[in-house]
Amino acid sequence: MNAIPKNPTDGIYAATADYVHAMEVTDLRRLLFLSGTMGLDENGNAPERLEDQLALIWSNIRRILAEADMTADNIVRVTSYLRDRSFAEANQNARLEALGIRRVPTTALVVETLEADWLVEIEVIAAA
Repeated sequence: MNAIPKNPTDGIYAATADYVHAMEVTDLRRLLFLSGTMGLDENGNAPERLEDQLALIWSNIRRILAEADMTADNIVRVTSYLRDRSFAEANQNARLEALGIRRVPTTALVVETLEADWLVEIEVIAAA
């Protein structure tokens, strides 16, 4: 698989340093669509702190990816659902840490989650 960022610089607003406008994926053999993943432990419990939930979310995402013989390097799209807009920076920092130098198309929305203690839910698309 080849993932090629597409980030036009004229005729459109500039993408910030933490994402790209689009990702072209070529030589693709497999796609993996992850459901919205929460920061829940193995017993289904959510820690109170946002940072702890974000760490669990990305740990859970890595575990799901591993089941498909993939890693965070295979992620080509991220959508985050935040319970509060004040969570945006912590969510961004967790995503950047999880993806390292890779930048992918991403969207963050402020929503009411199904459970009040779920502070963030993240879904990803991965390709191999």
